[in-house]
Amino acid sequence: MSVSENVMRIRENIERAAARSGGNGSDVILVAACKSNVKEKIREAISAGVDACGENRVQELIEKNAAGVYAGCPLHFIGHLQKNKVRQIVGVASLIQSADSAELIEMISKRALHLGICQDVLIEVNIGREAAKSGVDPRAAAELAAFAGTVDGVCVRGLMAIPPYSPGQTSELRCFQEMYNIFVDIKSKKYNNIRMDYLSMGMSADYEAAVSCGANMVRIGSAVFGARQ
Repeated sequence: MSVSENVMRIRENIERAAARSGGNGSDVILVAACKSNVKEKIREAISAGVDACGENRVQELIEKNAAGVYAGCPLHFIGHLQKNKVRQIVGVASLIQSADSAELIEMISKRALHLGICQDVLIEVNIGREAAKSGVDPRAAAELAAFAGTVDGVCVRGLMAIPPYSPGQTSELRCFQEMYNIFVDIKSKKYNNIRMDYLSMGMSADYEAAVSCGANMVRIGSAVFGARQ
């Protein structure tokens, strides 16, 4: 199938998954996780109507952006952001989906203030409590969000998570449901400078389950572009 056909099929799946939870598929933001895909495929995904492009690697994002690959489409950074790469991403990505510590948020703030902008971020939550993954402990997510709300130059727009891989398993659904509960809890607190607009969770293997549990942003790579060679 072509990239355009893949995007159409994903949209249909999202619509069905959203309906299961009483939602609307049109409210779900589809982020194409571009990774190592070539310009032509990314441009086809943009033409097919993906809502944003996401990159995991700073250097790849910078190079493709300079070449105009993402023209006309919002650009998100969806990978782990190393502190020494903050300067290259702030003000380039419209949304940084991986703010996971007070130190990183302060560095994003410093760079944003230098540029005279407010940088949108998501708080990344290590919902599986995995030692090898980045993200704040779920028990500390609200505290980190509250801290970010006090920092100039940063606006929290929601949460992001990558659950342990176990498609269709009870443990994965439990993680998605726990993330939704954390999202709703932080939203109810009405912290200053925090707009809980997005719950970003779900990738190619599990986006339908994520949407059915309340995700309104998904990050999809191989299901859009096909398996990487």
